[in-house]
Amino acid sequence: MNSKIKEMIKQVLRWLLLGGTLFFLANALKNNWQEIAAIRIDGVGWSILAIATGITLLAHAWAGWVWTWILQELHQSISSIQLIQAYLKTNIAKYLPGNVGHYIARIMAAKNLRVSTSAATISVLLEPLLMLAAALILVILCSKFTLASGSIILLIGQIFGLVVVLSILHPLFLNPLIRFAHRRKNKSSSDNLNGVSLSLNRYPLLPLLGELGFLLLRSAGFIFTLYAIAPINPSQIPLIIGAFSFAWLLGLVVPGAPAGLGIFETTAIALLQHFFPTALIIAASGLYRLISILAETIAASFAWLDERLI
Repeated sequence: MNSKIKEMIKQVLRWLLLGGTLFFLANALKNNWQEIAAIRIDGVGWSILAIATGITLLAHAWAGWVWTWILQELHQSISSIQLIQAYLKTNIAKYLPGNVGHYIARIMAAKNLRVSTSAATISVLLEPLLMLAAALILVILCSKFTLASGSIILLIGQIFGLVVVLSILHPLFLNPLIRFAHRRKNKSSSDNLNGVSLSLNRYPLLPLLGELGFLLLRSAGFIFTLYAIAPINPSQIPLIIGAFSFAWLLGLVVPGAPAGLGIFETTAIALLQHFFPTALIIAASGLYRLISILAETIAASFAWLDERLI
């Protein structure tokens, strides 16, 4: 009975979150519809949007490469090209309900490439942790541009969260969790294909830096999207990076929102509407969502074609 009550509460909270997000977006659209409809994109603007799409596509390919670094930290040796192809092909599954479809598909794809089940599972758990840490780093570095005066408590909370995440990533804390997960797999034959120990010998600094690069590329894609419909002052770039990183972070951690759909847009609008016209941020957020989906679809298609041509 307790489990049923907990599940019911989770469902109610998900629907409340979804309803609140949709209400905020609908209200923002209603109040700014005329300004949004007045936005025009010229030929140069479309070229800039094409650049934003290319940068976002590059970001996803880069994330796939960083995933290979995570597996290397777990002593898995496999073709980086094949792993990147698998990453790009499964990435689009994050838009399925539950927001875990891409992780499950990635584990299965890695297993087919003779990566141990435990290593594949741990890698898809490590990746969002590293992304979370990278996003927090960018938010904190850019916080003086995004936080209003008197928000020192929020800054302290961000720093505390970052310390916790960075500590969890340390081998001292992470290796016992890895060993526990490995034991839960009962050391099946698929887990012993590589004959290596599943543990981290060092702090995963290189993958963490890689995820920082991924978020900076994603931020650049958003900046170019915004620039395609309105001029941007270079001094505003740190502000946009910080706001984008925080919005993307919430989209990552909030449950029940596939690929942060709605959560990212709502947060970006809430943070940036004090610095840019609201209609501009609504348009840019919507355009960037479309660009992200297009880039992920193109990347998955290229990976599928490349796999069959090799």
